[in-house]
Amino acid sequence: MGEVAALLPRPRSAATLRAVVHEGTERRLTFTGRLRSFRWALRGIGVMLRSQHNAWLHAAATVAVGSAGIAAGLSAAEWCWIVLAVVAVWTAEALNTAFEFLTDVASPAFHPLAGKAKDVAAGAVLISTLGALAIGTLVLGPHLLGWLRE
Repeated sequence: MGEVAALLPRPRSAATLRAVVHEGTERRLTFTGRLRSFRWALRGIGVMLRSQHNAWLHAAATVAVGSAGIAAGLSAAEWCWIVLAVVAVWTAEALNTAFEFLTDVASPAFHPLAGKAKDVAAGAVLISTLGALAIGTLVLGPHLLGWLRE
């Protein structure tokens, strides 16, 4: 539990919490407020990268696929498929990480349902990864075959 707590961002200030808690009051959208939101989102990505070994595998795959795409001179349409696949995997990994943290908080002791929930979330990452692999093969495969034939 202490390991998870060390990865979580620090609590927000009391003023920020008051702004969030007060219902019925109008919250204005401000530029600095949006910047703070991006800061929290970037912290979340950092937590995922520091705590999940699979995130590093996804990062390496992202760099490899991006490099192969640049070398192959992919068309705009092909890049759209690659970007969609990469974003799907990263989104699944981020949601899986959040789900694991929440499950650890809700059920610190082992519970079979908590284990099943984590397995299902991990399965979602696997499904998106297999889909990304299929897209990568369909998009980059013909380019790689062309290189091998030369």
